[in-house]
Amino acid sequence: MSFNFSNSFSYYRRIVGIMLLLLLTSQPLWAHVVVGELEKMSKSHAALVYLGLGYKHILPLGFDHILFILSLFLLSPKLKPVLWQATAFTIAHSVTLGLAMYHVITPPAKIVEPVIALSILYVALENIFSPKLKTSRIGVVFLFGLVHGMGFAGALGHLGLPKDAYLICLVMFNAGVELGQLTVILAGYFLLARWFGDKPYYRKRIVIPLSIIISVIAAYWTVQRLFF
Repeated sequence: MSFNFSNSFSYYRRIVGIMLLLLLTSQPLWAHVVVGELEKMSKSHAALVYLGLGYKHILPLGFDHILFILSLFLLSPKLKPVLWQATAFTIAHSVTLGLAMYHVITPPAKIVEPVIALSILYVALENIFSPKLKTSRIGVVFLFGLVHGMGFAGALGHLGLPKDAYLICLVMFNAGVELGQLTVILAGYFLLARWFGDKPYYRKRIVIPLSIIISVIAAYWTVQRLFF
């Protein structure tokens, strides 16, 4: 069987085009029209599209989720503690993402989005006022992860999911989110922790200033999402 480079290039260009349209549009009707195009593809190719969309929902589009992950990382810049927190966050948001996409729960965006901003504010303030990582933070992160999962579901709900590959695309979107989070964690480690994490000035010159900046942004988002 011969390989037709022209047809293959055209096919993958179509996948990229559909992904870009899904990313750029904020109109649910148009997004679902594009999802109709995805239903003409094989399940494996549609799954790859949603893997990319999940990743892009964190990098570069998910600035609020990036700040949340960075806030988790700052207080204890070692990989093991932040990976434990990220695991709790992952389990939690995977649960609510699945429940919301299967319409078991219907979280209102007017509540979810301000609470996401408040979760960032809480963790950033804890970084400022707590000199070390507390074991109770795992539980707090899990609770906030439940809310972030509802936020992911809101974004994915606007994009839509192809009916013939609903579950696999949902799983792959979530996997893309995890890859995005892992990228943020590794970037934080190699840019900050590896060079400054063991320095005596790390908390005073890095943790507190960055956490203040994040808390100001999160406070602004909270007010904006509540009243505007």
